[in-house]
Amino acid sequence: MVVITGGAGFIGSAMLWELNRNGKDDIIIVDDLGSTTTGKWKNLSGLSFSDFIHTGKFLSWLAENRLPEISTVIHMGAISATTETDASLLMENNYNYSKELALHCASRNIRFIYASSAATYGDGAKGYNDDEKNLKQFRPLNMYGYSKYLFDLWALKTGILKQAAGLKFFNVFGPNEYHKGDMSSVVFKAFHQIKHSGSVQLFESHRSNCRHGEQMRDFIYIKDCTAIMLWLLENRSVNGIFNAGTGRARSFKDLVAATFSALGLEPEIRYIPMPETLRDKYQYFTQADMNKLSSYGYTRPMASLEDGIRDYVGNYLDSETPHFDNHNP
Repeated sequence: MVVITGGAGFIGSAMLWELNRNGKDDIIIVDDLGSTTTGKWKNLSGLSFSDFIHTGKFLSWLAENRLPEISTVIHMGAISATTETDASLLMENNYNYSKELALHCASRNIRFIYASSAATYGDGAKGYNDDEKNLKQFRPLNMYGYSKYLFDLWALKTGILKQAAGLKFFNVFGPNEYHKGDMSSVVFKAFHQIKHSGSVQLFESHRSNCRHGEQMRDFIYIKDCTAIMLWLLENRSVNGIFNAGTGRARSFKDLVAATFSALGLEPEIRYIPMPETLRDKYQYFTQADMNKLSSYGYTRPMASLEDGIRDYVGNYLDSETPHFDNHNP
């Protein structure tokens, strides 16, 4: 039995699809679906799983041995909004909950795969190398990144990482992110701006050495993330913290151009000032160092930005079936 916490969320539901397409449906989904207006429940429709448990009940049911034998916990459940201002809420959900779950898995030899974040790297001044010996030098720019960073530190200090795998996700885009609102990817936002107005807005650069639209990120397609997690699930001896990116930074201008291209249109970009509240926390460049993952034997090539966007737009965003679905894989 596999458990996916945050299983109705973006990466969690995509992983459910990945497992289904590999013939596995003995899966427990743990999540809080919230209001029907968010549409989060739609991420599960068309996919197969054996049971659903509310987040608030899961840990107590584990402690009371009320669940079937579990082989793996894929822990994607967390508050993922980088703009969340309730520090106590972030600590309770992203740190304390994760600790309790990790300890339970360690005591029962359950494979534990969890979501960290590239936000733990801060402004990138110390690089993006995922070797654990570098961990203490990073300084996250927001409380979300700090909550993830603290769990990484705890997992390293306690030895949990000797039998667990954490993934520092970079800028993920793809199907099933539709409930995320402001936290949805720029691809998703660009697609809808194009459909609505025929143009896309991007932030101006506020650095003299960077032109408008040339701010760069490591954009990774969701199907590459699920492929990495599947590989980690199948290779239980591979433990530690790993980057989940492509290893190649691309500009927001490139991303928008690829979105227009996927729709058969010429780019039309307008630049707007970046809000003052973001300017001192804004990352102008991120790029995952992927050498560590490949050194452990992961060889599957990552989709290019253009190929990922072409698949996302053509087979999901611009279709009648935008969600992952076992009948339309």
